[in-house]
Amino acid sequence: MPVNLLDFDAERLTGFFAEIGEKPFRARQVMRWIHQFGQSEFEKMSDLSKGLRAKLESGAMVQAPSVMSDSTAADGTRKWLLSVGAANGIETVFIPETSRGTLCVSSQVGCALECAFCSTGRQGFNRNLSVAEIIGQLWWANRALGASPKGERVISNVVMMGMGEPLANFDNVVSAMKIMLDDYGYGLSRRRVTLSTSGLVPAMDRLAEQLPVALEVSLHAPDDKLRDRLVPINRKYPLTELMAACKRYIKVAPRDFVTFEYVMLDGVNDSVGQAKQLVELVGGVSCKFNLIPFNPFPDSGFERSSPERIGAFRDVLMQAGLVTTTRKTRGDDIDGACGQLAGQVQDRTQRKAKRALGAPA
Repeated sequence: MPVNLLDFDAERLTGFFAEIGEKPFRARQVMRWIHQFGQSEFEKMSDLSKGLRAKLESGAMVQAPSVMSDSTAADGTRKWLLSVGAANGIETVFIPETSRGTLCVSSQVGCALECAFCSTGRQGFNRNLSVAEIIGQLWWANRALGASPKGERVISNVVMMGMGEPLANFDNVVSAMKIMLDDYGYGLSRRRVTLSTSGLVPAMDRLAEQLPVALEVSLHAPDDKLRDRLVPINRKYPLTELMAACKRYIKVAPRDFVTFEYVMLDGVNDSVGQAKQLVELVGGVSCKFNLIPFNPFPDSGFERSSPERIGAFRDVLMQAGLVTTTRKTRGDDIDGACGQLAGQVQDRTQRKAKRALGAPA
């Protein structure tokens, strides 16, 4: 069975070439062809010898997930449903802005954490994505979007913020991010690659040691009782531990702050009193807040906070000196907004079936 070279970061690709009797610089050449030029045909890698091209043809391939559907929203947001086999599909979203283009990348088929307000979690969980399936989303999007008239990449930023909890698929996500950062890969800076986590504290510490990139933490509640309900992983890693992990991470992070994501749920977590609790909670943590108007999906059980309640909540944070933005909803007409990604999940957890029967999921 041919090996998929999209599965290999620079270290593993160098090891592969050593195994087939080739020098290390060949790995850099091939990495550049695959990731910078989007080339999947070895015969077209013109600076490789004929003998090496023949070796690669017989023992390797470049295979990204295939496209099942391609949708573009009224605001220009583009969403791809990509097949990862066995009737499973993952969603990848590109968000164009004036000064940058951001690709939102998935790390799992579904998600095992089941945050209450997230459509992905409602779909259940099937498996982790491979390195090839993670980096393949960026590889495919680069080919689909092409380059700007100046020859610049359209995708300037990547956020590990799609389907799944990235830190629950730690090794594969880190390998994929290494390719994103590699000068022979996509050449992105650590400030332009962001990982979003629900708060897997030990994995946050591992990430700080191995590959600190920009970090966002899905907070969504100012106290343990509410967060236990909204973000169940909090029962294992409560807020005191999470705040301590954030402080440790900042010491090595490419930015001198973490960003806290906070989805605004009407009458649940959006009162002025809760905003004041939040100020107390994050005291001593260098941070920014990103308030996210809830993006509805069927049978969610939640409503979006009104602009007035969001504004009052934001004002409390800002008056306390916390930099706070309200995220503009993008791509909601194609279910491409934050919390709406559902993909196509063959649920091994049987979560959807249990819910339909009224049993605990």
